[in-house]
Amino acid sequence: MIEPTYEGLAPAHTVNHCLLLETDSDGLVLVETGIGLVDIRDPDEVLGAAWVETSQPVLAEAETAIRQVEGLGFSAEDVRHIFLTHLDGDHCGGLPDFPDARIHLLGTEIEAALAQAPSARYRPAHWAHQPTWVPYAPKTNDQWFGFTAQQAEGLSAEILLVPLGGHTEGHTGIAVRAGDKWLLHCGDAYYYHRELQQDPETHPLLNWVQTTYEINHDLRLGTQARLRELVRDHGDEVTLIAAHDPWDLQRLQAASNA
Repeated sequence: MIEPTYEGLAPAHTVNHCLLLETDSDGLVLVETGIGLVDIRDPDEVLGAAWVETSQPVLAEAETAIRQVEGLGFSAEDVRHIFLTHLDGDHCGGLPDFPDARIHLLGTEIEAALAQAPSARYRPAHWAHQPTWVPYAPKTNDQWFGFTAQQAEGLSAEILLVPLGGHTEGHTGIAVRAGDKWLLHCGDAYYYHRELQQDPETHPLLNWVQTTYEINHDLRLGTQARLRELVRDHGDEVTLIAAHDPWDLQRLQAASNA
């Protein structure tokens, strides 16, 4: 996709982070799918020619979640659950590659996608196989570091949906517990890691993308403010990652190799 550069940072291709979790009793769990095989085979039709021209995605089969899962020695059937932050095409394009998985997301996001598709952001080819949706209505009484959250249904693994509003009608973060730490996949709640500094900075190009696709400007900024508080007050307990910031991935890779 587009290649953002900014002060003090080496050039890096924009990415779309997916997480693969291996659980004790629930099989493989995938957080986000990224672009899938159906997108690569007919990108202009499935993703939309205008979006493809603007975003210039890397349409490489080896980059898809299904091929990377297979490269680890697993099959599509091993992925039993998929969690989505939202249904933008670049986040859910791989759904048809895992037809048997149960798809967990906020119910308001499904409703918006079905009502608005086909549109620039919602592409019905991604759910034409009629997946098994597991919709969630946010609960106001469950708290997670000051955020409302909901435990995933039917899973023993501790995975939470943490609504992070502003980008789409039903945008949510996905929090995963590993030992005494948490990893929060924030989807498109922020696009650039310096937005989470206490004195935030935006990236000119990435900020254009996030403001172009937001549905509620004030709510999105409020979400980012709350995420900054989370980093400030609980940064030793929760690691945040955005969907599209390549430097976020580099930071986590460096930390894991340290």
